[in-house]
Amino acid sequence: MEKKISRIFIAALATFLLVFLAACGSDDNEEESTGSDSNNDNGAEQETDDSGSEEEESNDSEELSGSVEIDGSGTVFPLMSRLAEEYMLNEQQQVSVEVARAGTSAGFQKFLVESGGTDFNDASRHIKDEEQELADELGIEVKELKVALDGLTFVIHPENDWATELTPEQLVDIFLGEYNNWSDINSDWPSETINTYGPNENHGTYEFFYENILDKQDLRDDVNLQQEYSTLVTLISEDENSIGFFGFGYYVNNQDKLTAVNVDFGEGPVEPSLDTIAEDGPYADFTRPVFTYLNVNNAKEKPQVLDYAIYVMKTANDFVAETGFAPIPEEEAQALIDELEALR
Repeated sequence: MEKKISRIFIAALATFLLVFLAACGSDDNEEESTGSDSNNDNGAEQETDDSGSEEEESNDSEELSGSVEIDGSGTVFPLMSRLAEEYMLNEQQQVSVEVARAGTSAGFQKFLVESGGTDFNDASRHIKDEEQELADELGIEVKELKVALDGLTFVIHPENDWATELTPEQLVDIFLGEYNNWSDINSDWPSETINTYGPNENHGTYEFFYENILDKQDLRDDVNLQQEYSTLVTLISEDENSIGFFGFGYYVNNQDKLTAVNVDFGEGPVEPSLDTIAEDGPYADFTRPVFTYLNVNNAKEKPQVLDYAIYVMKTANDFVAETGFAPIPEEEAQALIDELEALR
């Protein structure tokens, strides 16, 4: 009986000791945990900061969907379609970016409508006062985004080896009809009729040429004006007595079919090239900025539209050269990026 009581007593004592030791261990762990928190406030804040950073990164790389509609300038088309391709392939695969090329003026007609207008209008000229007034009447906030620099380029048939260098004055007189034959410019040149070509009135290139180069003087009556630049390339490449004009990019991509005219602005002939096309460079008189115009209302309502606008300004300079444009200064691009980021 005593042995039985003794075993019970020992078992009870052992149980008591186990409970006591467990309680002590729990207190120690609790104290260690509390100490870790109290001695690592910066660590806790860092965790919060990291979480916020991850959330911000997630927002920047958020998967978007929907569509982006772009129309307008045929000159800007190669650059914008290249950017759209890269964006859909490498940035937002669920967003469809549709790029058309009705021409700058025709594009503004599709852009400036009360509802259902395009998200962007590419333009090879500034928006006109009457177009801006229409935007204001419709309550459309429009933002101009300068994306590249272009050089107005005059091209001739590859077998034309006489008119490879001309002055701005001679070019103007050709398109005003002051010269009818090549020999009217130089008696040593062929006595053949000069056939002139260019983009039609839907295009900002036509308007730039008419307003800035011709000083709003009427073109000769027989200028062959076309809607499609590919058609112009074909017509000029098949006519030995042709001369036409369009953006530098269409010449660069067709150098096997066309020859560019070097222009003598007073200090010797200048070849249009990525090295000479600049607002303060040797080809400055025939250099112009090109744009895309953003419907800010749409950008605020559709995140994919704003995201694409920011992408364009961040990456355009990476693709301008391959599409026949010169880059804009990085500080100009960054200023526009900052303004667009503020719309988020």
